[in-house]
Amino acid sequence: MMVCSWRKSRVSERRHLLGLAHVSAEDLVLLLDTAESLMEVSERDVKKLPTLRGKTVINLFMENSTRTRISFEIAAKRLSADSINISASSSSMSKGETLADTARNLAAMSPDAIVVRHPAAGAARLLADIVDCSIVNAGDGWHEHPTQALLDILTIRQHKGALSGLVVTIVGDILHSRVARSNIYGLKTLGARVRLSGPPTLLPPEFAELGVEIFYDLAEAVAESDVVMMLRIQRERQGQNYFPSLDEYAHYYCLTEEILAEAKPDVIILHPGPMNRGIEISSGVADGPYSVMMNQVSNGVAMRMAVLYQLIVPGADGIRGSELAQPVSHPLLRAGGEG
Repeated sequence: MMVCSWRKSRVSERRHLLGLAHVSAEDLVLLLDTAESLMEVSERDVKKLPTLRGKTVINLFMENSTRTRISFEIAAKRLSADSINISASSSSMSKGETLADTARNLAAMSPDAIVVRHPAAGAARLLADIVDCSIVNAGDGWHEHPTQALLDILTIRQHKGALSGLVVTIVGDILHSRVARSNIYGLKTLGARVRLSGPPTLLPPEFAELGVEIFYDLAEAVAESDVVMMLRIQRERQGQNYFPSLDEYAHYYCLTEEILAEAKPDVIILHPGPMNRGIEISSGVADGPYSVMMNQVSNGVAMRMAVLYQLIVPGADGIRGSELAQPVSHPLLRAGGEG
């Protein structure tokens, strides 16, 4: 069990998944193995386990989501938990209530876990510090999106086996991508070589400090890659123009069949979605034989079942490492905070 030595309280004794930056290889493998064991549940006629019967999971989504929110809801229900969805428009935050006050009110109803997505980096950490239930980060600003990275890594492992030594190239809007950050942490921990590619305005050289290779030429980045992960341009997080036009971006950074030919013959293509065809990826590649995008979606349910199980069930192996192990002061976050 993960315990915060810097704060002695009942809250600190809860287990959380706030990011992958401080999750050990042992815990990553634990989650991946647990997800693998739960895959067969989705193939049953009755897609149900009694594991979380009597437990309550609240999905608190302050940003739009399709795949993540629905897969968390399905994951909770397949484990027999009661799942409750709350959006920004249906919460009291639309009336000016702070995230902290909303969380305290939800915690007063004794949920077992809160899955939170919020436009402000650090929102999940804030909740973990003030409520008495497990917190799962479903994406906070530009910071991290750990369950997306976990399902990506699970998909890679299913197709490639061990990750150690694999060349994984992540292409696109790296600057604003919480998916990229979580994947960098998880992939590096498991021994993969990570390459990043994108325009200089969306890929600052400081990313090299994370132990990755940086390429501004897409063909060079893709060359001899085992895995290529494409990211969309996150226009909703951009406060300025980072390139002249989408057409120019596509000219240099759209993954086409011609560029893909530079990769290894058994390369696989991932995309966390939503996908912008013709901008970051061509339809020929997205729908081609190397694409494993639908595998990612299927794996999302099993991966989130594994996370809920490991966090909520007493006596489970548990996740022993996460960002909660390091104290950080919190600003007062509101729904419209920085993203």
